[in-house]
Amino acid sequence: VQLQASGGGTVLPGASLKVTCEVSGDVMGTAAVGWFRQAPGKEREGIACIHTGDGMIYYNESVKGRFTIASDNDRHAVYLQMSNLEPSDTAVYYCATSWKGRYYELEPSFYTPWGQGTQVTVSS
Repeated sequence: VQLQASGGGTVLPGASLKVTCEVSGDVMGTAAVGWFRQAPGKEREGIACIHTGDGMIYYNESVKGRFTIASDNDRHAVYLQMSNLEPSDTAVYYCATSWKGRYYELEPSFYTPWGQGTQVTVSS
């Protein structure tokens, strides 16, 4: 199993950005994929996850209403659409997969393996 995050960049506050997690291996349809972020000097934070089998979705309260997670099993991809971005959203964004029943807790230790992250910077 391999995951690769892409699509990061530098945007202005209030802008939108979509990041993509490309997934290879036997994941789509059987496991959850989560998006996490880590800002300098801070712990890795789970922000959203989707179970690619039953479609259940969970969000961290800090992004609910602004971020949308979606999966495309045919394209082996999971997307994170981010809107109304704030400087506090600046971080490296990672995706990872989980076969744990409690994947919805967005606990990083429940997720493996991890892809390389993509930098998202929100700055004026």
